[in-house]
Amino acid sequence: MKAAKLFAAVALCALPALALAQEERPYTNGPVTQVTYVRVKPGHFDDYMRHLAGLYRKQMEAFRKEGLVVDYKVLAATPRSPAEPDVVLTVTYPNMAALDRSRDFDRIGTQVAGTFSEQDKAFADRGSIRDVIGSELLREMLLK
Repeated sequence: MKAAKLFAAVALCALPALALAQEERPYTNGPVTQVTYVRVKPGHFDDYMRHLAGLYRKQMEAFRKEGLVVDYKVLAATPRSPAEPDVVLTVTYPNMAALDRSRDFDRIGTQVAGTFSEQDKAFADRGSIRDVIGSELLREMLLK
C-alpha cells in the first residue's frame, strides 16, 4: 500500500515535467539581419554609392557565394532630422552561428579587399564622406 502511494506521488510530480518537455515554442529562430544606419556627408552621396556599387557589392557577393550571407540591401531613407540616416545597409545571415565564422569572413575579405591594413585605410577614407550613426542586430522569428 505504501509503495502504491509513493508511486502515485512520484507519478503526479513527474506529470508537469512531462508536459513541459512536450510543449513547443510557437516559433523557430530564423535568419539574422545586421542593420547599419549611415548619414552621407553633403555632396558625397554619389561617391558613397560608387563605393557600395563597387568594392562593397563585390565583397557581399563573395560572402553570399560562400554561404556566409543570405542577402544584403542598400536602402535610401528620407531623414526627418540631421541626426537620422539617409542610407540604411542590411546584411542577412542564415543564423546567429554565421557571425562566428570570422576566419571565413577574413579570408574572403582579404581576397576581395586587400590586407587588413588596406581595409582599415579604406574604412578611414570612407569616414570623410559618411558617418555611421549606429547599427543593430535583428533576428527573424519564424512563427509556426
